[in-house]
Amino acid sequence: MMLALLLLSLATFAYLSYVLLKPEKF
Repeated sequence: MMLALLLLSLATFAYLSYVLLKPEKF
Protein backbone atom coordinates (compact mmCIF):
# COMPACT_ATOMS: atom_id res chain seq x y z
CA MET A 1 0.00 0.00 0.00
CA MET A 2 2.78 2.40 0.96
CA LEU A 3 4.78 1.50 -2.15
CA ALA A 4 1.80 2.20 -4.43
CA LEU A 5 1.28 5.58 -2.77
CA LEU A 6 4.96 6.40 -3.19
CA LEU A 7 4.89 5.48 -6.87
CA LEU A 8 1.73 7.52 -7.41
CA SER A 9 3.22 10.60 -5.77
CA LEU A 10 6.44 10.15 -7.75
CA ALA A 11 4.54 9.85 -11.03
CA THR A 12 2.52 12.97 -10.19
CA PHE A 13 5.67 14.91 -9.35
CA ALA A 14 7.32 13.80 -12.60
CA TYR A 15 4.24 14.79 -14.61
CA LEU A 16 4.06 18.23 -12.99
CA SER A 17 7.78 18.78 -13.54
CA TYR A 18 7.41 17.84 -17.22
CA VAL A 19 4.47 20.21 -17.70
CA LEU A 20 6.28 23.06 -15.93
CA LEU A 21 9.51 22.52 -17.85
CA LYS A 22 7.81 22.10 -21.23
CA PRO A 23 5.11 24.81 -21.44
CA GLU A 24 5.55 25.25 -25.19
CA LYS A 25 4.27 21.71 -25.78
CA PHE A 26 1.20 22.43 -23.69
